[in-house]
Amino acid sequence: MAVVETSADHAAPAAAAEGDAGERDMRDLEDLLSKLNPMAEEFIPPSLAAAPAPAPAYGYYPTNGGGFTPVASPTGHPGVVGFPAVDGLGGRGRKKGGGGFGGQGHAGKRRVNSRTTMAQRDEVIRRTVYVSDIDHQVTEEQLAALFINCGQVVDCRMCGDPNSVLRFAFIEFTDEESARAALNLSGTVLGYYPVRVLPSKTAIAPVNPTFLPRSDDEREMCARTIYCTNIDKKVSQADVKLFFESICGEVYRLRLLGDYHHSTRIAFVEFVMVDFYT
Repeated sequence: MAVVETSADHAAPAAAAEGDAGERDMRDLEDLLSKLNPMAEEFIPPSLAAAPAPAPAYGYYPTNGGGFTPVASPTGHPGVVGFPAVDGLGGRGRKKGGGGFGGQGHAGKRRVNSRTTMAQRDEVIRRTVYVSDIDHQVTEEQLAALFINCGQVVDCRMCGDPNSVLRFAFIEFTDEESARAALNLSGTVLGYYPVRVLPSKTAIAPVNPTFLPRSDDEREMCARTIYCTNIDKKVSQADVKLFFESICGEVYRLRLLGDYHHSTRIAFVEFVMVDFYT
């Protein structure tokens, strides 16, 4: 007996497959949207971004009397500045005769504070020099000792360059005269290479105090710990521990870290005694 198939018999499975594919696409889209932050700046329409937030966030917000009420900001919070709306301009225009947005003078005051911060940053840069071509055997203490004759050194930050066998550093002084005097040391041989000293184009980034040791026990632990890099991914944690214990001494703790983005790994090795790795 012959079996006759109609077009409807083929259309039903195709429609079911399309429906499943559509449901999978919708689930993928929902999963993608669930990972987005609706409070991010790009999600806020410009019309709403110009208006002050209804809930008091950190920063300055307008009051009914026409002024601004400061709201305390925690350490490290960037703060928010809100401006009252101007009739016909949606809060984006500048009222005539006003010292800032919406006739308020506080916007100008904020701009002055920004200029003051930039001026202070420029002043720090003028007190800082950039030193390059530093031998890998030279320590920060030795580098700072070279420039101590030019003036009081506030900070000495040495950095490594993965594309060079040499390193570079930034040295900040208490005044600009000391920084200018330090330029005369360019060409001085320190270790096996003559260093180059140039005016710095950037300031030394401040150290986050939360990363510094906060007790004598933590300082003692840091003194017993070394940082290792360029470790082959085939090397195990047991191999690293055996290597240091066979040469330096007993290892108290070891952490071997790595990811998929780098071809090598790093490690923090804490010894039982400080003298083990010196």
